[in-house]
Amino acid sequence: MKRVTCLLLTLLLALLTCAALADVPAVERTMALDYAKNFSVDYCEGGYKLITISDGTRFLTVPEGAQAPENLDADIVPLQLPLGNLLVSSTPTTSLINAIGALDAVTMTTTDYDTWYIDEVKAAMDEGKLTYIGSYKEPDFERLIAAQPPFAVFSTMLLSVPDVAEKLTELGIPYMLDQSTYEDHPLARVEWIKLYGILLDREEEAEAAYAAQKALVEGIAAKETGKTVAMFYITSKGALYARNGGDYMAKMLELAGGEYVLSGMNPEESGTQQMEMEEFYAGAGEADYIIYIWSLGGKPETLADFIARNEILAEFKAVKEGNVWCTTPDFFQISNTLGDMIVDMNNMLVNEDESVDSFTYLFKLK
Repeated sequence: MKRVTCLLLTLLLALLTCAALADVPAVERTMALDYAKNFSVDYCEGGYKLITISDGTRFLTVPEGAQAPENLDADIVPLQLPLGNLLVSSTPTTSLINAIGALDAVTMTTTDYDTWYIDEVKAAMDEGKLTYIGSYKEPDFERLIAAQPPFAVFSTMLLSVPDVAEKLTELGIPYMLDQSTYEDHPLARVEWIKLYGILLDREEEAEAAYAAQKALVEGIAAKETGKTVAMFYITSKGALYARNGGDYMAKMLELAGGEYVLSGMNPEESGTQQMEMEEFYAGAGEADYIIYIWSLGGKPETLADFIARNEILAEFKAVKEGNVWCTTPDFFQISNTLGDMIVDMNNMLVNEDESVDSFTYLFKLK
């Protein structure tokens, strides 16, 4: 089903692009993409660039000093460059923008100060360059009216609050839904950095940042270590959620040389699946390693803290052998360094020396 969906999305992008050719300057070339399937970019005569998102939205970047072509289709949103004074609601998107040195183009966020883990973002908020305007569910519309951002980027979570989307349209604030979370390959999520390079005139920086992450993954020597890994978290109410077999984190683990112990659970779906502890133990109790999603449920700092989440955890093979690792709390705020996380996973699997301190997004519970 996933392959059929990807083919349909690709066909949709192609059809939309063809339909757009009559409304924009002639297309000279199309951006080469390695993994990303949920956006495309056509380079047009005169420096214009047509961006097509898999949800059907289209944006035409208009070079500085130029004007938008006449008779554009109503669904094509012209974006006059350079872009600044932006509202960016998605934290992973902000990490991509930060990675290309364009954070100063973002002046509004829907993530409050105490929740951020990206140092540059907190510094910008300390300096008054970046302002929290309320959550994406209830942004401060009066401040938005006063600021009049020319463009906004939200995650697909905006779909859960259609009244907010309607209000943005009413205020005349064009917005894009970042579809990167629908990508099934971790490097595809990184590759969305190329889109923000287009929007913020940082194409070279975006290409370099993506290439560096791709090289990290390609440079991993160890493949198929034979080690199995369970990945999950437990909420404050005791509900356990394990990553689905088709989740991007399962793919990251595969690229790192490991095997996701629950790879057969919803192999065509990303995200998580709630499970009872007994059921989870039956499928993951013999896993060689555990990666606990620290930032999504509980915050264990020691192995004892971890076991306290549920007494059955003490029976897991990985717990008995001391192979329990946690993601750092900033992991889910970043998309620009997923290659580094894959390297961390590989180091976890192949390096038996506990003194190794080169990990960035994983730490071992002791």
